[in-house]
Amino acid sequence: MRLPFSDELRSALGKPRRARRLGSSPRSRVWSVELPAGAAVVKQIVGGADAGERYAREIAALRLALRAETPVVPALLATDPAARVMVLDRVAHRPPPPDWIVAYATALARLHASGGPDITGALPRWKGPDASDADAFLHLAHRLRVPVPPAAPAEIHALTARLAQAPGHALLHGDPCPGNDLHTADGVTFVDFEQASWGSGLVELAYLRIGFPTCWCVTAAPPPLLERAERAYFTTWYEATGTTAAAATAPDTDPSAEADLADACAGWLLRGDALVERAHRDGTDHLARLPEGNWSWGTVTARQRLAHRLSVVTDLPATRFPALQTLTAALDARLRALHPIPPVPSARPA
Repeated sequence: MRLPFSDELRSALGKPRRARRLGSSPRSRVWSVELPAGAAVVKQIVGGADAGERYAREIAALRLALRAETPVVPALLATDPAARVMVLDRVAHRPPPPDWIVAYATALARLHASGGPDITGALPRWKGPDASDADAFLHLAHRLRVPVPPAAPAEIHALTARLAQAPGHALLHGDPCPGNDLHTADGVTFVDFEQASWGSGLVELAYLRIGFPTCWCVTAAPPPLLERAERAYFTTWYEATGTTAAAATAPDTDPSAEADLADACAGWLLRGDALVERAHRDGTDHLARLPEGNWSWGTVTARQRLAHRLSVVTDLPATRFPALQTLTAALDARLRALHPIPPVPSARPA
């Protein structure tokens, strides 16, 4: 496929050499090239009626993130909006160490901290689960013949309302998955910001507990490692912002931070579209498919994803939804009684 490198890009950056196609999603095309100034990556956003929006989101997010004192994104060398092309500095990735989530959490905090009040004009606000997600989750309980505690529906709808109004102007990646984090000698660099938004950073810090809900790769870190990673996030946030908001304080010293993080984890449990890859998030009630069906995506099956999230939410401390936790415990037990469900992996695939 022809490299989309316009005359304007050649004038700005020079003639590209040794173009090599790299793996990517069906919604983008990516090449590695050599430019006179060094190695680079050329990315073109393609496919779908929202291609222009995804391109605009990625460019806006990169520019916001690059203003940080310690950027955790590749340098943006040039753009060609007409062709939805961006040229980025190429980052040398190396295999992540076993405790990779600590460096990941540190970089995630730096990324989030590069937001601010002005981000509202550059990116859309993050959208959490809504009433239809809440109803689908309760319908799943009925399908599995699990009694719903009387207080659970009100708790769930209160949860969705809190998430919709969660404070914060963090720069959110939108899909901070293994594979979108490049591990280098200097730390982690994030790529692929087509779903970037703004909101509370806790909705992405929750990925570490709930198992990377929008990602092909699901992992469950051992508790001591998870604690190190979360502490690294909160410490780095405080160092970057100097604030003591809930998202800047370690959960074990601020009950509101722990409760807000619990909200974020439970929010991902309600999202049925987080059981399938992005191309299939089309409004289908995927929770309704689980009683009779199962499917694989990446490292685990849909039932493994759901069972892991149920167990995480059941075990969360300091929550505002005890009745929901009673329901998640019962759903987890029922699902495992009906089907053999192996645990999700504890280590990231090589």
